[in-house]
Amino acid sequence: MTYCVGILVREGLVMMADTRTNAGIDNVSRYRKLRVFGLGTDRLIIVASAGSLSTTQGAMHRMLEGIHNPETDNIDKWETVPSIYQAVLAVGRALRAARDANEGLEQGDEVNFNASLLVGGSVGGEPHRLFLVYPAGNAIECGQDTPYLQIGEAKYGKPILDRALRFDTTLDEAVKVGLISFDSTMRSNLAVGLPIDLIKVKQGSLVPSANLRIGSDDEYFRDLSERWSNALAHAREEIPNPPY
Repeated sequence: MTYCVGILVREGLVMMADTRTNAGIDNVSRYRKLRVFGLGTDRLIIVASAGSLSTTQGAMHRMLEGIHNPETDNIDKWETVPSIYQAVLAVGRALRAARDANEGLEQGDEVNFNASLLVGGSVGGEPHRLFLVYPAGNAIECGQDTPYLQIGEAKYGKPILDRALRFDTTLDEAVKVGLISFDSTMRSNLAVGLPIDLIKVKQGSLVPSANLRIGSDDEYFRDLSERWSNALAHAREEIPNPPY
């Protein structure tokens, strides 16, 4: 299980992913699920992944080597796609191909090769955009009315995003809300855990203003978690008891 969230506000883009993979209680590992492509060029493409690790890695390798575009007959790669939307279409084809290849192999019962992606960023000076790519390769785009997308274990972190995020939320506040969403998820599901990879980039920039890993020794995250717990306890105490 995993949890990834992308937040797109007026000031820019935030993407976060945990690093825990779980193939049973005795097989817990760490893998990076937040990847960055195009740094130092005319593009910044950020990809977060959830689901089958083999399918995700297969899709990423296909994009690095190039995936055929049936509409143009070109071979699309991260460094050649002309827009972030074309990057989404290309990685959707790569994801579907990787899933189909895995499903065609001899496997044990009830093996799930589905994977989903969050893809955000900018190519060639366009505004930052954010998409969710489904296992079948189709995608939806993040909009201003609900300025975030989630994949993986989404339900525990969703309420804080719904209550606290607006398109005009500041970029720093979006990071804070995203981290509270992760803290809530980790408290309810042990399959999601630290470290958290985080990338923040301002609108109009191709250079992240933050690109870091938040571990158990991160003082800010520990303080945020404690303050949020105390604030919830205080708010609950302030609400009158029910009259029935």
